[in-house]
Amino acid sequence: MSLTIGVDIGGTKVLGGIVGPDGEVLAQTRRPTPAYDPAGTLIMICDVISELLAVQKVDAIGIGAAGWIDAARSTIMYAPNLAWRDEPLRDHIASRFNVPVVVENDANVAAWAEFRFGAAREASESMVLYTVGTGIGSGIVLGGNLVRGAFGVAAELGHTRAVPDGLVCGCGRRGCLEQYASGSALVRYARATAMEAPDKAEYLLSLANGLPEAITGPMVTTAGKAGDPAATAAFERIGYWLGNSMADVVQILDPQLIVIGGGVIDAGDLLMVPAETSFRDALEARGQLPVAGVRAAQMGNLAGVVGAADLARR
Repeated sequence: MSLTIGVDIGGTKVLGGIVGPDGEVLAQTRRPTPAYDPAGTLIMICDVISELLAVQKVDAIGIGAAGWIDAARSTIMYAPNLAWRDEPLRDHIASRFNVPVVVENDANVAAWAEFRFGAAREASESMVLYTVGTGIGSGIVLGGNLVRGAFGVAAELGHTRAVPDGLVCGCGRRGCLEQYASGSALVRYARATAMEAPDKAEYLLSLANGLPEAITGPMVTTAGKAGDPAATAAFERIGYWLGNSMADVVQILDPQLIVIGGGVIDAGDLLMVPAETSFRDALEARGQLPVAGVRAAQMGNLAGVVGAADLARR
């Protein structure tokens, strides 16, 4: 049986696992990420890999990292939440462990996990993943392969324009989808309602000790599930913008399936229903033409580990 290691590097943790060919995670471990210390982060990655190799020898190592990865799947050109700039991560890891190493964007590895083993496993050749968290990541599979682009940085749907001359995004552009459909936008909408119309946010404010500025994403989810009007309205707003983006993607790529993942998917129908409603409404003019299905992601926190490991196996 071909076994590989997948490592998912985020802003707060390094999560690794030994993964079999059917996507099963046979062992896993984690370490904290010293996000502003590149050398320290590398040590944590090596510690995770060493611990897993002590359990089982493997054929290859796959690493998923939040950031822009070069076309050779070797160097992290820029990582917004880690202090890496032009970091030759593949070479560092390969020289230490003497096995083949692949480095890939974190949303790409999550998309691959969902395509191979998760919500899109029945799709024969195409899918699009949106990861809705603090920001918005995405991954695209066409013809059974990840779409990476000429320079390795394709599929940044969170940084396509939703609103001309809209809010300034962290990427430097104005009006990016990330500013309107992310978990950060969700919190911004809920806080604004709590400040302007506190009578519509009574339960939400009770969770935040009456302080609108203390409202967090999990609080909005909890309040939304309890029917709080400010929370449900915030989900409806991010769902509207997400659904519109999904409709644009269908017009351009015509995928078999769209999958929505990321931390905000824990809200379930609070997000899925308005997103799919907006998506269908935006495509109403297509009439009877077939349209991609929409599903919630299934792989959860292990998507990065499983996707990175499977890409390394290939």
